[in-house]
Amino acid sequence: MRQCAASYSQQRTVARIDKTPFEAEITGLTHDGRGVARRDGKAMFVAGALPGERVMAVQTGRHRNFDEGRTVEVLQAAPERVEPRCGHFGTCSGCAMQHFDEAQQIHAKQRVLLENLERIGHVRPARVLPPLADASWGYRRKGRFSVRRVEKKGKTLVGFRETDPRFVAEVTHCHTVLPQIGERIEAIAALVDSLDARRDVPQIEFIAGDPTPEFDGVALTVRHLAPLSEGDRAALVAFAQAERFAIFLQPGGLDSVHPLWPADPQLSFSLPQWDLQFKFRPLDFIQVNPGLNGKMIQTALDLLESEPGDRVLDLFAGLGNFTLPLARRVREVVGVEGEAGLVQRARENAEHNGIANAQFHAADLAKDLSREPWMRERFDRLLLDPPRSGADFVLAHLPLAQFRRIVYVSCHPASLARDAGFLVNEKGWKLEAAGVMDMFPHTAHVESIAVFEPRRA
Repeated sequence: MRQCAASYSQQRTVARIDKTPFEAEITGLTHDGRGVARRDGKAMFVAGALPGERVMAVQTGRHRNFDEGRTVEVLQAAPERVEPRCGHFGTCSGCAMQHFDEAQQIHAKQRVLLENLERIGHVRPARVLPPLADASWGYRRKGRFSVRRVEKKGKTLVGFRETDPRFVAEVTHCHTVLPQIGERIEAIAALVDSLDARRDVPQIEFIAGDPTPEFDGVALTVRHLAPLSEGDRAALVAFAQAERFAIFLQPGGLDSVHPLWPADPQLSFSLPQWDLQFKFRPLDFIQVNPGLNGKMIQTALDLLESEPGDRVLDLFAGLGNFTLPLARRVREVVGVEGEAGLVQRARENAEHNGIANAQFHAADLAKDLSREPWMRERFDRLLLDPPRSGADFVLAHLPLAQFRRIVYVSCHPASLARDAGFLVNEKGWKLEAAGVMDMFPHTAHVESIAVFEPRRA
């Protein structure tokens, strides 16, 4: 009864929000790309507004410490405002910053990083690295489309979620996804709508690597909640052959993923700077922006300042994205990753590329590591690329005094700031440099990199 009463109360609260447009002066930008205003003394986060603008907005949400709104008209535009390329901007949640000049987007992300370091970690870098950027359109090679059959519209929608996550955005194309995928969204939606199982397909994952003689490197993984009819399977195969896509099916968990067509598609991507080819599976994690990935690896290796005789520890190693390039320039590198499947594929990639000086171990880096053999070995340098939760546990248990440098690649500035505070304020390290990398242009996602060195007496 309490749950029902709470739900009813929330509905009444939403219903009481005054939808009358109001004028707002935008004075700042939130970490997720919304404008900051004040209304009746309370903070208001306004989607689609930029600092220095005067806009008409409507309130869309209410919270204890702030309210939410969206822009309905720009009365006075900021110089940094540009026309969004995508007609779905403002409805689709895939990008939140297309209205913001590209150069200003990366500077805003840099401010987010530095503010997090100072506010959460109570640290400042000795120097700020120049921002790393690459292609800002047609860059995304991995992602997940939501799928929903909408009976009222008489069609199946395929795309990212709307800004209201209850709904799937009705999109015809996506400019940030690789063109061979982003320009085929309507065709993918029509394909799903033609299936008998169109109501039983909740999502389609896409990933792209290098072209092969059989297909053009793009793979779609179709999640389906009910068995597919022979007609559905034939339709999917026909689409795959016409588009030169690989199609995988996922009727259950991750271990249920299997190819439909071709019979054995080989997915891979190359890092030509290091003469490397990485083989991967359709749901594996790979960096979404291939051009930026190469620049990021080069920057990480340069900041690490490794020497030919070094042993390097690479934590959260994945497929070996950093491990194998490192192996080209040091005596030995040890990669540690929590997912056993990725560890196996990292080992296979090392063998495939003729690399004998890279070891890989599977270990949960958020649990007791005292019995792990690599924890008792000596290393010269540390590179880590943790998930959003950061690396606080493993940093607290590593014998840090052995390392001459630490390079930390981060996908979440708050967890990086927390861990930087630990290294600097509790363990006596110096934050020598930090900077941002635009892995996801036109979104508010902040990818960053930091380098630590022992504090000199």
